[in-house]
This record gives sequence, structure tokens and C-alpha cells, in this order.
Amino acid sequence: MTKEFVRGLPIIKNISFTIREGGTFGLLGKSGHGKSIIMQSIRGILEYEPTYGQIIFRLSYCPNCHWVEYPSKKEEPCPKCSTTMEFREVDYWEELKKQTRLSLTLHDRIAIMPQRGFSLYSEFPAIENVRRILISVGYPEGEIDMRAAELISHVKLDHRLLHLGRDLSGGEKQRVIFSMCLARNPLLFLADEPTGTLDPITSEVVHEVIREAVNRDHITLVITSHWPEAIKALSEEAALLENGELTVMGKSEDVYNAFMEKVEKVQVERYRGTNPIMECEGVKKWYYTFDRGLVKAVDGVDLKIYEGEIFGIVGLSGSGKTTLAHMMMGIKPTTTGKILVKRGEEWFDMSIPGPDERGMIASKMDILHQEYTLHAGRIILENLVGAVEEPLPEEQKTKKAYEVLRGVNFTDKEIEYLLYKYPDQISEGERHRVCIARSLMKEPKIVLLDEPTGTADPITRVEIARSIRNARDALGQTYLIISHDIDFIRIACDRAAYMRNGKIETIGDPEDVVNIMVETEKKALISTGF
Repeated sequence: MTKEFVRGLPIIKNISFTIREGGTFGLLGKSGHGKSIIMQSIRGILEYEPTYGQIIFRLSYCPNCHWVEYPSKKEEPCPKCSTTMEFREVDYWEELKKQTRLSLTLHDRIAIMPQRGFSLYSEFPAIENVRRILISVGYPEGEIDMRAAELISHVKLDHRLLHLGRDLSGGEKQRVIFSMCLARNPLLFLADEPTGTLDPITSEVVHEVIREAVNRDHITLVITSHWPEAIKALSEEAALLENGELTVMGKSEDVYNAFMEKVEKVQVERYRGTNPIMECEGVKKWYYTFDRGLVKAVDGVDLKIYEGEIFGIVGLSGSGKTTLAHMMMGIKPTTTGKILVKRGEEWFDMSIPGPDERGMIASKMDILHQEYTLHAGRIILENLVGAVEEPLPEEQKTKKAYEVLRGVNFTDKEIEYLLYKYPDQISEGERHRVCIARSLMKEPKIVLLDEPTGTADPITRVEIARSIRNARDALGQTYLIISHDIDFIRIACDRAAYMRNGKIETIGDPEDVVNIMVETEKKALISTGF
């Protein structure tokens, strides 16, 4: 199979692989190397029809009611109408273009689990989301409620049955989406980066739920991931995808090892600061909601951050780390307590609005949000100089762009290559680093990075960590990093804090903090039945 969006420029280049009935197959590779394109082609999404090549399905087909099953069911009675099923070899895209009954039935029996929870109705309870899928596939009306509850139970969310989608954590949303996929009674389940945005502990839960269901229901699984651990955990066979080409194929363990050989081993020297630049004293953020009652998002936090250090806050989704960080940056007000930030020799209270307090320091603080963006219609140079608000000559802005790009670990040769490219013409890791550089164009003294690795693969993660450290050393900033990526916290930060249920559990060396977090959260999981 080859896929071109622009004639003569293949994104996917002449790939071939076979997926066994009931088997598990993984596609591993860096972000932006074509994994999701392959999944959309297999799913049958219109824009992803192969430019060259075929996607062939081998099936058992009922000529009477058009039901499809695995090829091993040939010559058996159809489960829908008892007609003897026939073996068929199907050119999937040719059948789709003809809109045959066979292609439509097959399309309905392919389920895809996206990377993020966009397919979840956030204003409906978990069970209602599943019910709606069962209704759409024509499940017997009198059995829908029981089946929906059974599917929610399969993903171990009985306790969240009636909770609204918007109130679920990231991992819980993915498990509900998985139960929605199971409601389709799929022959083929496509899991496209199912845990790419989740923390490692929650990822283990989602992996276990998927593994149990695939084995129990004899579902054929194809999974993509930039996390080698996910491929090793969920697939028996795998392939490594690099720049749209399959470079390694075989057992998942072998593909995992081939990928890990490309991940640089990082030696970290921790900076130990002595001059405090930010202090939290008894900080609380409590609020009340109709459906959840009193929420103690941040519950009495004392914290001190030193000038020039890279400080990480780690914890599972819903632990309070983002709320705390946003209060520290003056975005959200505190309920009680103080957040003090130093500028020169003076301290300013971030909880007090106005030009004499928060206004005095806010201009020297900047945030790179998790859903970072670059202007798609502007070249990198325009994206960078556009961040400068004060009136400066263009030559000075360009010089500044060079300085910040050097600060995030680009060489002069790489900068010459980058400046006149558009964002979609550079790699994911390069875009991450350019976004950090764009933030640095404003010359902030304190920078908040909200999930800076986002959906980055382990190779890109190392690039980002090195860029942050180089920028700190070259430009003298202090960094606050919020992340559930514990490996990134290990290699990027000088100190870290672990948050749980709105409280700081421990502060110290990132390695020690991460180990405490993993041990604590695994014990909590065991207590819930996992």
C-alpha cells in the first residue's frame, strides 16, 4: 500500500503486512510517521483510500443476509439466518466504492478507538454513551440496558455507570470509548494510540482492559503507538514504521528492542538553587458543583521554587497539579493562602489583582499550554517574530529568533533550514521546540510548560528535555513543568513534587519522587481490584 496526498510525495511507501484472525499486531513509530494514516485506510475513511495497492480481507460471508464473520466460520450456519456461509476474499476499497452490502456490513464490524475522547458525549452518562451505540447497530431493544451495563462492567467501570462523560478522568473516558467499540461486536478492533496521552499507571489499566476483552471475545487487534511499552504489552507481532516505511517486522519484543536502541540514554546533572523566586503558603482551591459536591482541587499546599531551576509537578489526572500551576501563574484565584513571586528584591502576591501586585510580575511569566499551536499559514520565522509585542526593528527580532532557537538546541545550520519552513513541513519534535522558542521570544523569567511532551515519542521526549535545559542555561529562566510523563520528569527536572488528591505528597529528587508516585498509585489500583 502507498498513500499520497500530493502526487509524487508518498506519505506511506509500499508497505505490506498480514494480520492473522484473532491475532494482535502493532505499528510502532515516532509521531508523524504515518501510523494513523494506515489505521484510517484500514477503517475505510474516504480521504485515506490507498493511492496504490490494496487492503484485502478474507471472510466468511452470508449470501442471504450479508453478515460477515472470520474466515474460519466458512461453511458454518450464519448466526443471523442459518444460511451456510461462504469464503470470500474481498478487495475492501473496491467494494466500498461500489457501496455493496458486503462492504457496508464489514465497515460496521471494524471499530476504531481514537487517541483522544472526542467520540464521547460529555453531557451523557457513561452507560448512555454505550446505549446509543447499541441502538445504532440494531441490538435487540429489550436487551440494550443489560448489554450496556455488561459492557461497562467489562471495562471495570461499574462505579462510574451514571457519571457524565465530562466528569470522567482521561483513562476512564478511554475505557468507556473502548466499551463503545465492543458494543459494535467488531471482527477487527483498531486502537490508534489508545494510551498516548495517559500517564503510565492509567495506561496499564487501559492496557489490561483491552487485553482481557481481546482474549475473551477473540477479537483481532491492530494497535498503533509511539510508546514501545504499549506495543510490547498488547501485540504479539509488530512492525516499526519510519518515514512511512516498514523497517523492522517480527515479534513485538524484537521490534521493541529495535526502537529502544534509537532512544538516547540521558545523564542528568541536577541544578540545586538557593535563591527562592516563588513561594506558596497554605494554598487552597475549593469549589462546589451540583453533581460532585465540594471539590478540594488544591488542599493546603506549601511549596518553594528556586530561581533557575526546572521544577516538575507530577501526578495522575485530577490530582490538582494543573489547578495549582495556574494559580501560581495568576490565571486562577486562590480560595485561601498566598502565592508570592519575586522580581528583583521585591515580592508580589499573585492572588491580588492590579498593577501593584500581580500586574507587576505577570508580564515576566509565560505559559506553553498542552494544546500548543503554531500559525499554519506562517513560516517559522513569522511565528517567532509575531510573539514580540514591543516595537523593535525587524533585524533585531530576527536576531532574537536566532538566539532563542539556539537556546532550544538548534544549530545555526538547522536554524537556516527551519526559519522559512511552514509548521507542517517540520517534525513533531521540531515543532515542540519551536513552540518553546516562541514563548522565550517574550523574555519571560518564569515559564510554565503544561504537558510539554504531549503525545511525543521517547526520542522526541529526549530532544525536548535537552532543549529546556539548554534554554534555562542560556537564557536564565525558571521552569515549572506539569506532566504525567514520569520518564520526562526524570530527565528534565532538577526537583519534583508529587500531587495526589489536591495535596503535595512529597518533594525532592525527581527519581525518588517518581518511584514514590508509582508505588503509591499501584497500591491504590490493587485496592480497587486491578
